[in-house]
Amino acid sequence: MSDSILCLRGVTKSIDTGTHRVDILRGIDLDIAPGEYVAVMGASGSGKSTLLGLLAGLDSPTGGSILLDGTEISRLSEDALAELRGRKIGFVFQSYQLIPTLTAEENVLLPAELAGDTSEAAAGRARGLLVAVGLGDRRDHYPVQLSGGEQQRVAIARAFVRQPPVLLADEPTGNLDSKTGHQVLELLLALNRQMGATLVLVTHDPELAGHATRIVTLRDGLVVSDERKSAA
Repeated sequence: MSDSILCLRGVTKSIDTGTHRVDILRGIDLDIAPGEYVAVMGASGSGKSTLLGLLAGLDSPTGGSILLDGTEISRLSEDALAELRGRKIGFVFQSYQLIPTLTAEENVLLPAELAGDTSEAAAGRARGLLVAVGLGDRRDHYPVQLSGGEQQRVAIARAFVRQPPVLLADEPTGNLDSKTGHQVLELLLALNRQMGATLVLVTHDPELAGHATRIVTLRDGLVVSDERKSAA
């Protein structure tokens, strides 16, 4: 679909164990529109984290095509892919992935700096995002000085600092208690609405998926359900 920001056609992913081949994804077709919030669900081993890694360009499909904003990412060189990923995709991991020797503000600003953007505007965005996630007064703190929920909020701010059109989140509340997890989810949803970013979130939690406008369920590497909520 021409209006899709993410378009997958016949996507497969297999690995060779040396003695046999394991088919992780077995032909995925998906169109995700700008601004959608899509929850990807499925049992352990269904292929959902593998799918997210392919969408992020962190891995390559065995077959099929993946288009990000009209560009087929599987055909790009590593340098071109890294540049596109830096502009178009924010990623939130379950394990936060903060640099322990950098402050909260420095962690948020890091993707911009890696892209060569050391402007005051980028620094201002980093500070503004920390305020938006409720950590304006913690910007000079190091990860070890922050709770798990605070570290995940720093990671979310970092994912948005380059204002990417797509945000991918892999079990972003998996290491958090229920209350903090819901706070993090509400923050993701608020930023999704305010910035218009497409949000694709992998989760095993039906309650978290219940906030999505669309739920895609995988089983054994196939899409077995694709449900959109009707407008209220």
